[in-house]
Amino acid sequence: MKNSIRVILSAAVILFLVGCNSTKNETPQYTNSIVVMHPTVNNVKTILELIDTGVFPLPANYCIVGVYHKNGSYDYSKTAEYLNANGIKRVCLVSTGAELSIDNIYSQNGCSSLYDSLFRTSKGIVFLGGPDLPPATYGRPTNLLTEITDLHRHYFELSFLFHLMGGSQDTLFKPLMAQNVNFPVLGICLGMQSMNVATGGTMIQDIPTEKYGKQKVEEVLAMNSQQQHRNYNTNFGIDDNLIWGHLHQITFEKGSLIDSLNGSSIAPTIWSSHHQCVDDLGKGIKPIAWSVDGQIVEAIVHRNYPKVIGIQFHPEVPLLYNANEKLNRVPNEEKKHTYIDLYAGENGENFHRAFWKHFANSVSE
Repeated sequence: MKNSIRVILSAAVILFLVGCNSTKNETPQYTNSIVVMHPTVNNVKTILELIDTGVFPLPANYCIVGVYHKNGSYDYSKTAEYLNANGIKRVCLVSTGAELSIDNIYSQNGCSSLYDSLFRTSKGIVFLGGPDLPPATYGRPTNLLTEITDLHRHYFELSFLFHLMGGSQDTLFKPLMAQNVNFPVLGICLGMQSMNVATGGTMIQDIPTEKYGKQKVEEVLAMNSQQQHRNYNTNFGIDDNLIWGHLHQITFEKGSLIDSLNGSSIAPTIWSSHHQCVDDLGKGIKPIAWSVDGQIVEAIVHRNYPKVIGIQFHPEVPLLYNANEKLNRVPNEEKKHTYIDLYAGENGENFHRAFWKHFANSVSE
């Protein structure tokens, strides 16, 4: 099949729907790859925009391998159609339908050979944001405010992270990263939460009710802005043009990676959208950043694997780097400012750009 690659790994069925390599008899354009989990059309567009605008300076010889489970709730055929329609050869899609359940995600299973292959053939992996984790995956009953909408995506990604780093669920399990302790793994929002759960940690299932004792949206909006972690104005359904995130500052451990990327005495203002957060830490997990009041973990690293980092905030949002598009945070508010107007330079923009430059350097070293 022209411009396509077919791969079979053990019991896992994998299909590269769009080839990362060039056509036959041409010199391959892409010689390295990074894995991006949950490759929806929007996620693919976002990553490519970050690359094309230089925010994420991924080397030109790198392609992106988007990986998903066929039983996930999203229709990934839309992504394949988008890639083919636009002639995008820098992105490949890989899927598996191997059986996963709550009983086998923290052990060898039908996806193990795929996980091993992706680890051995890529230069790094990105786990992106998404919906609430199933509390059963960390041994807790389900809160009424927890909404589980993509069970197999969670099983697939939690199991991958367990295979990569191991966890307290089975201390005799040999993690893949024992073979390469400097392998880069990035977790964004849900990705960070999944890192913690996959290594044996737990979650707070609703920040306002469990951390602050608030039961009503109005009570949350009356709190200090630094204690709000998503845009609760969207709950009212008054204005469909509101941004989906909330902006607040974070603090961090001196001498940590986040500290070095900030390079300023001013705490950066980040884009946040979540109502759950890390509770008990997983095996090997260390927090390095927090909300201003110290209640919410905003970034984690792994004690044994120096290039593993999870962040609760969203540095991938294109609005953070757009000098023209104004933000609408409150219903019927006049749009007056862009993110750069408000938080340019040391107060935010430089931090986010430094973060992506750091990750690009990590996968290309």
